[in-house]
Amino acid sequence: MSFDVLVQYFSQYGAIAIFVIVLLEYMNLPGFPAGVIMPLAGVWAAHGRINFIIALLITTAAGVLGSWILYLLGYKGGGVFLNWYLKKFPGQREAIEKNFDMLRRKGAVGIFISKLIPMVRTLISIPAGVLKMNFWQYTVSSALGVAVWNLFFVGAGYVLGDAVFQYLS
Repeated sequence: MSFDVLVQYFSQYGAIAIFVIVLLEYMNLPGFPAGVIMPLAGVWAAHGRINFIIALLITTAAGVLGSWILYLLGYKGGGVFLNWYLKKFPGQREAIEKNFDMLRRKGAVGIFISKLIPMVRTLISIPAGVLKMNFWQYTVSSALGVAVWNLFFVGAGYVLGDAVFQYLS
């Protein structure tokens, strides 16, 4: 998705576009980079097109919903998929078991930290579901991690809003 298309969606649909695009990004769908989407929401806030707190809440809610969807995919069908995958690629078993073991040991803290690491932050939801991690602990730790991550990116767009807005004009 090009930057111009994002700007067009944000201009036309406002908060709804922010929510949908961030939701898709948190579902780890290709073409939705957080490094572009969330700073753009901050730029919009810097120029009064949306309140900063509202932009942060919208992006956090979208991130948590996307995380829930991946968690539920892991919870409902992840075990079957994992067994199939390990039969096809047995050499991956050690790496996967190591990651699952880390998640078992670290629990909610592991989820929070994982939400701050690019790529891992979206994918960690699936193994959390496969392990049937307590949903409320998962939700709280995930929401906190998502909020911190989004605060950084939306905040960067807000702080750099004038420079970006002049570039876009």
